[in-house]
Amino acid sequence: MDASTETIVRMPAPAVRERTAKEASGWAALAAAVVLVLVGAALIVVGAVPEAGPNVVLIVGGVIVSAAGAITGSGLFTVAPGEARVLQFLGRYTGTVRKDGLRWANPFTTKVKVSTRIRNHETAALKVNDADGNPIEIAAVVVWQVDDTARAKFEVDDFVRFVGIQTETAVRHIATSYPYDNHEAAGLSLRENADEITETLSVEIAARVQSAGVRVIESRLTHLAYAPEIAQAMLQRQQAGAVVAARQRIVEGAVGMVELALAKLAEQDVVELDEERKAAMVSNLLVVLCGDRSTQPVVNTGSLYH
Repeated sequence: MDASTETIVRMPAPAVRERTAKEASGWAALAAAVVLVLVGAALIVVGAVPEAGPNVVLIVGGVIVSAAGAITGSGLFTVAPGEARVLQFLGRYTGTVRKDGLRWANPFTTKVKVSTRIRNHETAALKVNDADGNPIEIAAVVVWQVDDTARAKFEVDDFVRFVGIQTETAVRHIATSYPYDNHEAAGLSLRENADEITETLSVEIAARVQSAGVRVIESRLTHLAYAPEIAQAMLQRQQAGAVVAARQRIVEGAVGMVELALAKLAEQDVVELDEERKAAMVSNLLVVLCGDRSTQPVVNTGSLYH
C-alpha cells in the first residue's frame, strides 16, 4: 500500500476477528436426538396406560427425555460449500463454522449464514472530473470475497452494501487523482496506464473494505470516456494531435530523402548544383513528398534564372 492510500484511508481497527467455533459432526447428535425422543415417547406411553392408573413419574420422565431430544436436535444445522455459519450465544460471538455438511453446536446459539463465495460488483458509469478538471465517465468492476466472517457480520451493518459504496468512493478518488490523457506530459494517465491505475485502484479498495473482513481479488476499469458535452471537442483535439504527429513523421522522412538525393547526386557527379539550385531542388522535393495531394508537374522550357 502506498503512502497516499494510507493517508486517505483511515479505517478503525477491528473489534472482533474470526475464530473457529466449538462444534461437532451432526450425525452422532442426530442419532442421539432420535433415540432420546423415541425413549421419551415410550416412557410417556408406558406411564399413561398402566393397570393401576397413570404413572406420573414415568410420564414426567418421558417428557423430560423427549424435551432433551428435541433440544439436542435443535442444535443441528447444515453448512453448504461456499458458506459459513456465524454463531452467537446471548449476543456474544462464539465462533464460525466453515466445515460443510451436517454439523452440531450448542442448541442455544443463533446461527447466521454468511456467504464466502466469490462475488462481482460493477459500479454504474460515474461522472467525475479528472485531475485536469475535465468531466469524464468511469466505471469499474471489483471481484471480492468474504475473508473474515466475524468482521463482515459485526463490524458493518451490511457488508455487501459497504463494499459497493466503498468501491464507488475509490473509483471517484482514482478518477480525480489522474488526468484522462497526459498529452505526452510526464506522469500516469487513465487512458494510457490502465495496468498501473487498476493496481492502485485494487490497493485502495482493499484498504477501504478490510474493516468489513473482505478480500479484494481483482479490480478493473470497465468504462472510460469523456463526458458527452466535451467528447466532440476532445476528439477533435486527439485528431489534431494525430495529424500533427503524422505530418512530423512525414517531414522527418522527407528531409532524410532529400539529404540522400543530394548526397547521391554529389557522389555520382550527375549534375553540379550551386546553392540556389540546391535550394530550388529541396523546395520542390519537399513539396512533392510532404504534400497531401497529388502534385502536377510543370515543364520549365527556360532556365532556373530566366
